[in-house]
Amino acid sequence: MPRPLRPALPLAAALLAASPSAAQAQGLSPQEQAIVRYVDAHADEAVDFLERVVNINSGTLNVEGVREVGRAFQAPLDSLGFDARWIALPDSMRRAGHLFAYRQGTRGRRVLLIGHLDTVFERDHPFQRFTREGRWATGPGVNDMKGGDVVILYALKALHAAGALEGTTITVAFTGDEESPGAPLAEARRHLVEAGHASDVALEFETASRDSTGEYATTARRGHNEWVLRVTGRQAHSSGVFSEGAGSGAIFEAARILTAFHEELRGEQYLTFNPGVIVGGTGVEFNEDEGRGTAFGKSNVIAQSAVVQGDLRTLTVEQLDRARERMRQIVARHLPRTQAEITFAEGYPPMAPTEGNQALLDLLNTVNRDLGSPAIGAWDPGRRGAADVSFVAPFTDALAGLGVHGTGAHAPGERVDLETLPMQVKRAALLIYRLTR
Repeated sequence: MPRPLRPALPLAAALLAASPSAAQAQGLSPQEQAIVRYVDAHADEAVDFLERVVNINSGTLNVEGVREVGRAFQAPLDSLGFDARWIALPDSMRRAGHLFAYRQGTRGRRVLLIGHLDTVFERDHPFQRFTREGRWATGPGVNDMKGGDVVILYALKALHAAGALEGTTITVAFTGDEESPGAPLAEARRHLVEAGHASDVALEFETASRDSTGEYATTARRGHNEWVLRVTGRQAHSSGVFSEGAGSGAIFEAARILTAFHEELRGEQYLTFNPGVIVGGTGVEFNEDEGRGTAFGKSNVIAQSAVVQGDLRTLTVEQLDRARERMRQIVARHLPRTQAEITFAEGYPPMAPTEGNQALLDLLNTVNRDLGSPAIGAWDPGRRGAADVSFVAPFTDALAGLGVHGTGAHAPGERVDLETLPMQVKRAALLIYRLTR
């Protein structure tokens, strides 16, 4: 017999039966207890809303789909007293734009909440629908990161129901192209950076982390930048390779440089670099935007050209600058009759660890204590990719990875643990509450 698609006991009732009531929670004020009660009472509604938005395809290049998901969030944000606005990007960027929502007040710290509306699953991908079975649900973007967006929305709903939004300054930033940012990146993230400058705290709701030892939030994450290495040599008959007149050729020079990167830069904590694609030969064509190229050559001809494209990840700006300089120095040691140049594109900056970020985690753990939940640790920054929070981390205290718990992000079968959704909403709502008192 197939298992039922929904548990016999509604999620809200199951949570209330399995966990202490709000009144039993230690250290919660009456208003905070009201926030917790709202979350428990609306747990099934939150899942239904998640199903609704997951079933709207919003692959980054599906401009109308991303906008439709934005509209699904815009209406409830407006009803909570936010000024929700769709921010269009230039047509040349071929991206949908972003949804930003604002509340202006005078009480507490100014808080920025960050999510994104797009997924990696475009319209032609076979993985398209939300499917629920017991405590788990699968679907495109169900944890990365429509689940996190739902955490933001229902945390704000709970605060509103308890009368706790009055007087607060909160900005919600839902970007529409996190999975494949539009170019130029400075323009694609201009409004987010402006929001960061106008905020004291940034909370980002990408997928939460956990392992066999417990749960974690993110106080630091590495940035992501790209580089392109272009090499030229002297085309000549291969019988003369290594001679003074012919030299070593472009492919040997590219190999020398990559080997030196591997031997001289590898091993520094949180520094990684990866050559993702290489083409070389007598004639080379390469498209940097698509990471795609073609090459022609013959075994008896010394290669004239080679192109390598790769990435570079670091934890701090200082580490990034140091790595770039070392790479330039390696490139400059040319083999005979060759030339090489490496260029670096601006990408996602690092979110460096700071005392302010740690203080946010400490505050979150007071929430966990008062909810009767175990403390959360700081996730290893080497295990997280780049994200939008990094653009504002230089101007704010920041905490990330506050979304839902799930598995398989970016892959067919991506899923979310629905029983963890209410706790993530409670944590977010109470953290925002305490920041804005």
